[in-house]
Amino acid sequence: MFDRVRARLGRLGAPQPPAEPSVGLFVDGPNVLRDEFDVDLDDLRDAARDLGRVGVIRLYLDEHATPGLIQAAEARGFEVVVTSGDVDVKLAVDATALAGDGTIDRLAIASRDTDFKPVLEHAGTLGVETVAIAPGSYGRSDALRNAADEAMTLEAQN
Repeated sequence: MFDRVRARLGRLGAPQPPAEPSVGLFVDGPNVLRDEFDVDLDDLRDAARDLGRVGVIRLYLDEHATPGLIQAAEARGFEVVVTSGDVDVKLAVDATALAGDGTIDRLAIASRDTDFKPVLEHAGTLGVETVAIAPGSYGRSDALRNAADEAMTLEAQN
């Protein structure tokens, strides 16, 4: 019996393989889900999964969002946050809070809005890896791309 306990305790002290980083994806719906970009929610979810273990995946929408969009996002695993005005402040506050409390190792923001540059910069100072996801080359923000550790561009669906 003691041999089994010793073996189990020995495994507890053994070096563990590095854990897959926890990813938080924050999507600026009004700036990403536009007809001219043709972004698919599945592509956004897959981009987050490529970055690590998805811990938080949120789509921020304003009060004009259609029930069909909300339902489609929820069916694809997104937590939908509907605001009564501009989504930027709510998204920025939530992303900054999660980067600061240790919930996520990587912060990915899908947007073309340079308003999120300070969020990426602050997360970087906390040791959180940052990723800027553009909804297409036309919708890419150079400021976001340059503030992030990594940049991705989603390709339009054909």
